[in-house]
Amino acid sequence: MVESRAMRSPRESEPTRQQDLGVAQLGWLAAAVFVVSAGYGALMPLIPDWLRPLMGDADPATLARHVGYLSGIYTAGILLGAPLWGMLADRLGRARVLLVGLIGYVASLLPLLRPEALGVVGIYALRGATGFFVAAVVPVVPALVAQYTPESIRARRFAWLGAMSLLGFLFGPGLNAAAERLVGLGFLSVLVQGSSTTLVIALSAALGALMMLGLAATLPAPSSRGEADAADHDGAPRSRSLALWILNGVVMFVLAGFELGIVLQGQRHPDLSSREVSLMFAECSLVMLGVNAVLFFTGLLERADPRRVLACGMVLGIAGLLMLARHGSEMWLYVGVSFTAAGTGLVLPTLAYLAAGTSARRLGIAMGGLAAAAGLGQTLGSAATGWLFGAVMQSTFVWLSIPLAATLALLLIPRHWWPANPVLVSASPSRTFLTSTETEP
Repeated sequence: MVESRAMRSPRESEPTRQQDLGVAQLGWLAAAVFVVSAGYGALMPLIPDWLRPLMGDADPATLARHVGYLSGIYTAGILLGAPLWGMLADRLGRARVLLVGLIGYVASLLPLLRPEALGVVGIYALRGATGFFVAAVVPVVPALVAQYTPESIRARRFAWLGAMSLLGFLFGPGLNAAAERLVGLGFLSVLVQGSSTTLVIALSAALGALMMLGLAATLPAPSSRGEADAADHDGAPRSRSLALWILNGVVMFVLAGFELGIVLQGQRHPDLSSREVSLMFAECSLVMLGVNAVLFFTGLLERADPRRVLACGMVLGIAGLLMLARHGSEMWLYVGVSFTAAGTGLVLPTLAYLAAGTSARRLGIAMGGLAAAAGLGQTLGSAATGWLFGAVMQSTFVWLSIPLAATLALLLIPRHWWPANPVLVSASPSRTFLTSTETEP
């Protein structure tokens, strides 16, 4: 036992790395997620205002196509950037990559203050660059939270991150409304030349710069031994990470198609006003926010079998989509939106939580893969739904339920393909026995 203690003494003499995040550190990380989500929600409605002066007498259909293409180029930036930034984060340090991402995010917004100097091609390049740098924030923040959070409270923190992202999307359009009022103030009107668009871009860039400064001051210093401790377990096999990526892509495919389907249904049904479509989107966000709140306050993911949680989410999503496809009244339309939002809102944080159980050496890659799969799923889901709605109209929602039904079948594959709940694993008798024998004096 003396020899054992002597062997451990060099390890004990090393500087101890931070084991948990402080309140300020966690707050700045969550705020970074909020800011990039709010920036997306605030800037998307401004795209027509950038394009209109540059495209002269372009008809509304051409303008609408370019709006769609710019949305796609942003998603493509995330799709390309997420796995790259995740890999670099594991090798160079997650805090460094996160700061680089925020610097790039701010730098890609500032030139939009003068869109006439950029031209249409320049706007395309900058939207792609914004997506590319946002991809350094989206996977790296949860990787940092997973790295420094005890397993017993990890699920609650992931639910909180999800809630902050949803709040950001809800806050983004509100930022536009606030800018229109602020621009009426004398000194601000002169500063932004009477343009609320300029003010929104400036506020988005300023918030990004504030996040950069706050994180630079509070993020934990990287360990001298790299992001992963030498004693880290190997985590989930790569086949399990691949399964999580596939599931995330499938769910985002369905979610993107579901959201676009609501918009297209509003355009095809004269009795469904734009106000009601907006209410459905607000309902969707609020239901998903409520699901995250339930996960946060109950700690469900820390105690439940993840496959059952995923299956429950799939069943809710399928039920909601079938209601949307066969609804006979407006009330059932709202119920279908609620069920679909609740199902996807339950599955997505569960997948992120399971991915956080990956070895610390591969956390960045795991989270980057999730973000890339989400981007690919969104892109394909929007394209497929646009085509399907033109062919089968409301029955598109039935077709969207098929990937979720296939995923339910996928849950029946052998259990060893699925990541076990890390909290349940750490509390297993064998793990407890090993811990007690290793620490025995």
